[in-house]
Amino acid sequence: MKRYLQYGFTTFADHYGSSEILYGQFRKGLLASAMPTTPRPIGATKWCVFRSPPTPYSRKYVEEAVRERMSRTLSDGIDILQFHWQDYDDPRYMDVIQHLLDIKRDGKLRIDELGLVNFDSRRVDEICRTFGSGALVTNQVQFSLVDTRPLYGMASVCAKHQIKLVTYGTLCGGFLADKWLNKPQPDPYFDSLTPSQRKYLDVILGAWGGWELFQTLLSVLRAIGDRHNGLSISNVAVRWVLDHQFVAAVIVGARLGVAEHKDDNAHVFGLRLSQQDRVDVASVLADRTDKI
Repeated sequence: MKRYLQYGFTTFADHYGSSEILYGQFRKGLLASAMPTTPRPIGATKWCVFRSPPTPYSRKYVEEAVRERMSRTLSDGIDILQFHWQDYDDPRYMDVIQHLLDIKRDGKLRIDELGLVNFDSRRVDEICRTFGSGALVTNQVQFSLVDTRPLYGMASVCAKHQIKLVTYGTLCGGFLADKWLNKPQPDPYFDSLTPSQRKYLDVILGAWGGWELFQTLLSVLRAIGDRHNGLSISNVAVRWVLDHQFVAAVIVGARLGVAEHKDDNAHVFGLRLSQQDRVDVASVLADRTDKI
């Protein structure tokens, strides 16, 4: 994680498993080392509610959830707390957001910024109209060349309320990469695919347009990368997402010590797509079977 920080990747975003604990240990060790030239890391964690309790959401209940995030990250505050709510039929997510905003406002527990995770356009608009533009800064959603749903609805909501997207799935579990160019369609049951890759393969083969069209996309991205001194397909795919005004950042998944791609990902910072690059990409996207 220190090496990532030195490459310019200053924000770490996750909360699954032991990731908060690992980030907390990393941050604590970094602060203890007192290295003034090292950038300050930013931690973006989550509070996900998949099943609501039968009792009302009290201020105390929400504070306990915030304290748990602080305890796991070994921090006296939270840089970015992102909130997810699974069941829209239960409207108490509005109560939770009100409590979180109150906690942030009174400063009893430090929350620098609040965001959302996987909220749809309708609810983001509802929340921002209720609590005011600027109350929340981000919404973390899936967005890639294979899944362009944020272009249809979410983009206008972001512009209306000055909210930005933090995107995941931008590399489709690693499918948007040179290693898959000119490769046969993988078999999800017999080939060695990660759970993430199986998920995105379903999207590619089903709603998006199939493996043949996906290969056309990879070929176009490879040609664009060649026009930019041989940058990778992944670089181009990430830059395409980042170039949308409503996108603040892309979460590039990395398996620390296993598949990090630090050197390659750092090239995205200096990449600027041309108008011809964007036209070439748009020509492929126009041939999709569905606008997912």
